[in-house]
Amino acid sequence: MFASRRLLQACRITLFSRENCGLCTQAKAVLSDVWDKRPFVFKEVDLARPEFKSWKELYDFDIPVIHISMAASAEEQVDTVSQAVKLMHRFTAEQVEERMDQVEEK
Repeated sequence: MFASRRLLQACRITLFSRENCGLCTQAKAVLSDVWDKRPFVFKEVDLARPEFKSWKELYDFDIPVIHISMAASAEEQVDTVSQAVKLMHRFTAEQVEERMDQVEEK
């Protein structure tokens, strides 16, 4: 129960990616390193899937992109992307944790 309560209070990280993307593989490794120290709720959005066409139109040439929000907050929407706390392309575990701190302080 403690672990589930902690995840409810944790951040959610949404990774926008696609298969056969070397930078996306690196981003997943960075997120895995962060997870080992600081668990979070994870969601992956594969831009190759038809249901994510609007995200593909937005991020097709920017992947990988991550959005960081509180786990209990509403799912990300394309029309509110300007408000998202995000990192793009190459990022470090330290940068991810800094953004997580930023989100948790709000």
